[in-house]
Amino acid sequence: MVDAITLYMLDKPGVLKKLSDYIAKKNINIVYTYMHVESKGYASTYLELDHVEDITELITGLKSFPEVINVESSSSMDKVWGKRIIIIGGGAQVSQVALGAITEADRHNIRGERISVDTLPLAGEQKLEEAVRAVCSLSRVGVLVLAGSLMGGSIVNAIDEVKKSGIKVISLNMVGSVRDHADLVVTDPVQAGVMAVMTVANTAKFDIDRVNEVL
Repeated sequence: MVDAITLYMLDKPGVLKKLSDYIAKKNINIVYTYMHVESKGYASTYLELDHVEDITELITGLKSFPEVINVESSSSMDKVWGKRIIIIGGGAQVSQVALGAITEADRHNIRGERISVDTLPLAGEQKLEEAVRAVCSLSRVGVLVLAGSLMGGSIVNAIDEVKKSGIKVISLNMVGSVRDHADLVVTDPVQAGVMAVMTVANTAKFDIDRVNEVL
């Protein structure tokens, strides 16, 4: 079970190390973290923790540090935002894929799942390559959908990296070599969005690895 907390603290060197050392001494593993500056001199850090025996005791201990302003128990990002579908490409195609994905996600979320959809309208080989490769660094991503009319070149190397990390890749049936590296190629962008959600949904019976043809 993963517990989550949000720390509000002074923004200065060494504070995060001090707190993470305290957590490590309790044999608690930090599985995910996100930090941002709230205002000048202050920051908040969200942590997801594994192997926490007593979350109340941990919060009390963290509050005892003079650099810590407050500590709050939070819901994990998996519970709040759930599995993620990332859609990258040309604006017109991205919007249509998103239409299918959001409509299908709504069906499953009503049943108790949590599936969210992120979009990035973008053009240009280098920009697309950077964006695709960066997907590997994002948390909880289940499927990447590439939506456009033409993609290839160095983008395929980034796709291969994404697939190695365990993320499935769906491509629209477009010109270029991208479709040869995707796990699934779909002609209709709305259907591509639907298929992306069905790939990660627990309440759907769809195995992307069993589809060996362009849809």
